[in-house]
Amino acid sequence: MSFRFSWLCAGLAVLALAACQRNPTPAAGVQPAQKAPSATPAPTTQESRSTDTPTLRVTTVDGKAWDLAQHRGRWVVVNFWATWCGPCLKEMPELSALDAMREHVEVIGLDYEDTTPAALQAFLQKHPVVYPVAIVDVYEPPKDFASPRGLPTTYLIAPDGKVAKHFLGPVSAKDIDDAIAAAGGPKAG
Repeated sequence: MSFRFSWLCAGLAVLALAACQRNPTPAAGVQPAQKAPSATPAPTTQESRSTDTPTLRVTTVDGKAWDLAQHRGRWVVVNFWATWCGPCLKEMPELSALDAMREHVEVIGLDYEDTTPAALQAFLQKHPVVYPVAIVDVYEPPKDFASPRGLPTTYLIAPDGKVAKHFLGPVSAKDIDDAIAAAGGPKAG
């Protein structure tokens, strides 16, 4: 009987990890003792931080400055992901193709986990993409975006700099193209 119970517990643990979901927000006033590195980002109480016209300034893993404001006039896909997230890895090739094939669309990948630039560069050698990638501090994520409740999390930013659509979970090029068309942008064809 205990053997079956332990298998059930192990199975549930695997399912929980595979879902790439974060832990729920802690009760008010509860703070971690210290910021120890972990595979799962620390929860935050700032769930409603996203703004209609977000700012985003990051340094990519290749050392270049990237500023969302410099991409006005184009549709920008801001994709929060992590190397340990299976659905994130599945969508990377399609987001890369979208960035390469649509002149009016740019993608920025935000690696939302505790890692180093060297480790991420090694990962990207095995999983290359054409779009820029930056590491986001899980303890101080970009102030104008809500902390991801799960990964992948994607924002579609319209040419005027406003959030056109927020996706929770994997997205496809068709999802992005449909959202652009629904927001009045060009239809893929």
